Amino acid sequence: MRRAVLAITGLAASTTALVVLKGSPGASQVAQDLPADQASVVPGASGPAPGVTPAPGSASGPAPSVRPSAGASRTPGTTKTTGTAKATTAAPRTTTAPKPSTRTVSGPTVSYKYGSLQVRITLSGTRIVDATALGMPQDGQSGLRSDDVQARYSGTSGEVVAKQSANLNTVSGATYTSTAYKQSLQAAIDKA
Repeated sequence: MRRAVLAITGLAASTTALVVLKGSPGASQVAQDLPADQASVVPGASGPAPGVTPAPGSASGPAPSVRPSAGASRTPGTTKTTGTAKATTAAPRTTTAPKPSTRTVSGPTVSYKYGSLQVRITLSGTRIVDATALGMPQDGQSGLRSDDVQARYSGTSGEVVAKQSANLNTVSGATYTSTAYKQSLQAAIDKA
């Protein structure tokens, strides 16, 4: 039973080593670093394998040392091993871009003719992904102007996200509200 476990373990270890050496990108490098008398023979090359003495009376002399090409593979029994060859395999690199952090920055409260407002922006990394105005007037004519400004500038598809700056077009009929929005927005961008 113990012999069977040892045999299976040895078989698994040798199979793993064979797969690693044959399948790794540096496997051909190991064959190229071997001394000339230990290099494998390229299939189709003439002459006997290295380390094999030609038969008496044959026309071929000593075998020339042949280095394998990039696509050549080693054939069992064609190499003479007197030492150990060290194979190094590089660990595969996997780099992923770090996820940008999401943060919220608020500008100062800006007072203007119809009330006051404060702009809050949400950033993902250095990019503005959302903007909204807080504390805007809600009643009467001022409320209508506030709604127009909020609809034009704020949200994930508003002008702030599109332009990524406080250089916004003024909303017609809401000049004071637009100006206050831009001031608070610029301060929030400066803080970010």
